[in-house]
Amino acid sequence: MSAHRPATSSGEPLRVETLPTLPGLGSLYARGAASSGRIAAGRALPGLPGIGAGRGDGEPDGDQPLTLPDVALHVPGVPTANLAGHLHDYQRLLHEPVTDVLPAGYLHVLAFPLATAVMVRGDFPLPLLGMVHLANQVELHGPVRVGDLLEVRAWSENLRPHRRGVQVDLVAEVRRAGDTALVWRGVSTYLAKGFHLPWSEAENGATGPAEGEDRAPAGTWVPPLPTGRWALGPGTGRAYGAVSGDRNPIHLSALSAKAFGFPRAIAHGMYTAARALADVGHARGEAYRWTVEFAKPVLLPGTVDVAVTPSGQGFEYVGWNGGRRQKHFEGTVTPL
Repeated sequence: MSAHRPATSSGEPLRVETLPTLPGLGSLYARGAASSGRIAAGRALPGLPGIGAGRGDGEPDGDQPLTLPDVALHVPGVPTANLAGHLHDYQRLLHEPVTDVLPAGYLHVLAFPLATAVMVRGDFPLPLLGMVHLANQVELHGPVRVGDLLEVRAWSENLRPHRRGVQVDLVAEVRRAGDTALVWRGVSTYLAKGFHLPWSEAENGATGPAEGEDRAPAGTWVPPLPTGRWALGPGTGRAYGAVSGDRNPIHLSALSAKAFGFPRAIAHGMYTAARALADVGHARGEAYRWTVEFAKPVLLPGTVDVAVTPSGQGFEYVGWNGGRRQKHFEGTVTPL
C-alpha cells in the first residue's frame, strides 16, 4: 500500500477505508436509489426515528447540518493488463488514437465507480438521484499504459452554497501501486438542488450559475468560428454508457429520459468533454490540465458545433447549438 495519507484540499485528514476491488456501477445505482429515497423521506418526516434521524436537511433551523464523511475509499491494486479491448472501444468511440495509453477521460471512467461509492454511503448527506454534474478539473501527470498496476482513492470535500442548492466536489486520485507520485487527479463538481447550508456557512453568498443556464441570455452569446461539427446519433448515450458503465436513464432513450423531465435523451457530459479533449489532439502532450464547465445539455440526436482555439500556453474549447446559439460546454486544455 502507498504510504501517502489522503487529506482534503483544505488539509483536513481523512480516514482510509480499503476495498478489495472497484465496485460495479449497477449495484451502486441501486444503493443510490435507496439512499436517495431515505434522504427524501428524512426531509419530509424529520422527526421519524430511523428515517428523519441520521441525515439533516441543512435548513437554517434544522437540527443537523450537512456534513460530509471524513473518509477516503481506497482500492490498492487495480490491474489494467486486461483492459486493452475495453480501452480501444473507448478510444474509437471518443475519436482518440487507438494505443495502449489511457487518456485522462478513460482514467475518469476507471475511477468514477469509487467516487460514486462515496456518494451512496450511509453518511453522505446528499441524494445521488437528481445530482447535477456542473464541472470537472483533471490533471494528468504522465502517461498511464495498459499493464500498469494502479491504486485509486476517492472522497468528497468542499461543500458550499449554490444559488440552486449546494455544491460538492468528488475527488479521485490515481497512483501506480506502491508509489506516492500522483499520476491522475480528477475533481467532479455536483449540484444538489433544494438543499441549503446553515447561514453561518453560507454568509459569503451562493456561487455558480444554475445548471443548464448560459452566463449570457440565450441568443446573445456570439460563438467563435467552428473548427468541427459533431453529428450525434440517438444511440450516443447508450454507446458511452456501455463503455463507461454510466447507464443513467436520462442518457439511454427518449422514453426513459422523459420520465426525468427531458424531451429526449441527453449526451453524457463527460462524453462531450472527452470528445473535445480528443479534438485537441497530440498538442496537449503527455501531461496536461483539462477543465470543463457544463451548460445546456446536448439532446440526442443532435448536432454540436465545436471550436478548439489556441490560448496562452494551451487551448480553449467550446461546444454549442449553432441554430440557437446556446452553449453546451466550455473548457481548457493546458500542457503541464
